[in-house]
Amino acid sequence: MPEEKVYMKGYKGFEKGLICRGKQYAENTVYEEDKAEICENGMHFCENPFEVWRYYPPCNDKGEFNEFAEVEALSDPQTDDNSKFCTTKLQVGAKIRFTDFVKAGAKFILEKTKDNAATNTGYCSAATNTGDCSAATNTGDYSAAMNTGYCSAATNTGNRSAAMNTGDYSAATNTGDCSAAMNTGYCSAATVERKNSIAIATGYQGKAKGSKGSWIVCTERDNDNNILCVKAAQVDGEKIKENTFYTLKNGEFVESEDKK
Repeated sequence: MPEEKVYMKGYKGFEKGLICRGKQYAENTVYEEDKAEICENGMHFCENPFEVWRYYPPCNDKGEFNEFAEVEALSDPQTDDNSKFCTTKLQVGAKIRFTDFVKAGAKFILEKTKDNAATNTGYCSAATNTGDCSAATNTGDYSAAMNTGYCSAATNTGNRSAAMNTGDYSAATNTGDCSAAMNTGYCSAATVERKNSIAIATGYQGKAKGSKGSWIVCTERDNDNNILCVKAAQVDGEKIKENTFYTLKNGEFVESEDKK
């Protein structure tokens, strides 16, 4: 039996349990509906991962993580804004970890904006830098600021955007709603300043902080850089204080001794 034609690849958001608009989905499964009309019927998805956050932000109002998956349209997709698409036949792939979802969004934007500079103010754009002691800054919605240099900064102020940094002693900061700041470098920091956003620190002795209503994710590693624990918590203003850096120690959140 010949493979079905893939008209378009994209990403879809779900409530916990892979539920979307009351419909139950499952991983690696094909679904069909009779009609496809934007906001009326059919199965909806977005090509740009960060566009999905318009409908399913990282967390819901109860502080629960929403879920995301790669999808493929197996019939001609319909759209009225080139942002949200719907189709009568959709293949749902495997669920994506949040960090991989953010990386997919950044990759999508970078591929669309390969010739942009390291400072950008445009909608759906990218600022990238690979030099040490450098800065990548972006102010547009649905955008990405990425930096791989030592002692560098990635900063984004747009909604539903990502600030990512892989350099040691570096900073990833995001001030937009429903956005992500992710840092993988040694002794680096991730900061978010709006609700429904996530600050993720995966590097050795990394730290994260956020405003009330946002989430932080920290990683504890041993001296050989092996992962001991990964933990997430909502910034509630009490157990986890707002605008305060946290790290993990013995599997528990503790305030970072380095306040900067």
